[in-house]
Amino acid sequence: MLRTLMQVYVKGSVEAVDTYQKAFHAEILGLYPDDHGGYMHSEINACGQIIAVSELKDEMVVGNTMQFCFHMGEENEEQVRIAYEVLKEGADIQVPIGPCDFSPSLFALVDRFGVSWCVFV
Repeated sequence: MLRTLMQVYVKGSVEAVDTYQKAFHAEILGLYPDDHGGYMHSEINACGQIIAVSELKDEMVVGNTMQFCFHMGEENEEQVRIAYEVLKEGADIQVPIGPCDFSPSLFALVDRFGVSWCVFV
């Protein structure tokens, strides 16, 4: 296997890539625009994890649930806070940022693009 990446389809792929780039200080690896102002395919390197973002053309398939979990590692509480501040705008916050049984800093939310995140140290 050459690599593994996480693929997500959203309405507003250009804004989503910009948001995820800010949240995770991500490096843009490739942007491939479609004919409608979105991305047919894009890839960013978010803390060593490749996230591919594409424009959603049809309605989502209900019943498929997935969450992107980023375990940032100890001493990265500031990165968790930055990600939370960026991703919380327009989000459905399931667990506000704070400590839990296994982490001094964790949050869980569904961002404004419909992507579920859990980020912690």
